[in-house]
Amino acid sequence: MTLTHPNPTSTTAAYDDPPGRLLRIQEVAEEVGLTPRSIRYYEERGLLKPAARSEGAYRLYDADDVERLRFIKGLRDDAGFSLADIGALLEDETERARIGAQFRATVDPDERRALLREGIARIDHQVETLRAKIGRLESMIDAAETRRRHLDAHLGELDGGGSAHPERPR
Repeated sequence: MTLTHPNPTSTTAAYDDPPGRLLRIQEVAEEVGLTPRSIRYYEERGLLKPAARSEGAYRLYDADDVERLRFIKGLRDDAGFSLADIGALLEDETERARIGAQFRATVDPDERRALLREGIARIDHQVETLRAKIGRLESMIDAAETRRRHLDAHLGELDGGGSAHPERPR
């Protein structure tokens, strides 16, 4: 996955275990810092599919699933993305990987050109989603700074400065 959580390093169980080991939902929940209920909800929303199911129908997850959950959690908790935005970013990333595999599988220049254009469109969509988030955050910062200036004006008034509301009589 190209989009990564800001702190993807981990020395926990999933990476100390033999490659290919599948983890049960409780193990993954502890590994990533989520609840099993959250993981099931992400599956219901289509953000994650378990790598396999055991004979007893237990969900089983591989290292890629764990990284995907870390990515989801990071976008949700650290960056404040909605699950809909996370889903769109994950869909674009999945499609980008599919496009890359198709690109490597063909030598036809026209097909490769079309695949590259499709990949660029997916990346442009990711950038658009991320920039929209930045725009929302910048608006929130502007509003908070306006509130701060308003309170500073009241403080200045109390400290002997001018009126915080010049249109109102003192």
